[in-house]
Amino acid sequence: MAEKRPQAYEEALDQFVMLWGDMASAWGINKTMSQIHALLYAESHPLDTDTIMDTLDISRGNANMNLRRLLDWELIHKETFPGDRKDYYSAETDVWKIVSTIIRERQQREIAPIRKNLEKCIKTLESGGLNDEESKEFKVRIEDYMEFLEMFERFTGALLPYINKKNLKFLKQLVKLVEVKESLTGKKEAND
Repeated sequence: MAEKRPQAYEEALDQFVMLWGDMASAWGINKTMSQIHALLYAESHPLDTDTIMDTLDISRGNANMNLRRLLDWELIHKETFPGDRKDYYSAETDVWKIVSTIIRERQQREIAPIRKNLEKCIKTLESGGLNDEESKEFKVRIEDYMEFLEMFERFTGALLPYINKKNLKFLKQLVKLVEVKESLTGKKEAND
């Protein structure tokens, strides 16, 4: 039989799960997926689907769909125990891996499709011959936006492999370098 947890623990767990769910929209994922991840992240032992459903008051279909997505994203792990037919789940606890996974997934689901749609816009413009100045300027603006998105994808692709705790010193130095550059740029602009 499970040991009763202190009330403060239960309250903090509820607050954490709700906060994680509220942050879901900023991450580009649904609230239930985020709450399941938060619950598993907070737990020190794996949970089965029934416990997840009961704790979060969600349906089996909703739980299973979101558990599959979390597994696909590699944010949780499925475990089995000898003699037990249930599947159990635990969360990835490396916060650095969690954040880099969310960034990677958002980039694949959001930025790449935007670039493809911008390419379609350019083809549509070009199909009209680009005979007027307004069309030419519009094409340049779309291309500028595409160039930014491409650079963002390259930047995150290059940086994501380094986002982990073992590279914390390097990341802090990188941030410090950017902050110094920003402060120097700000001073230069103030003097101009």
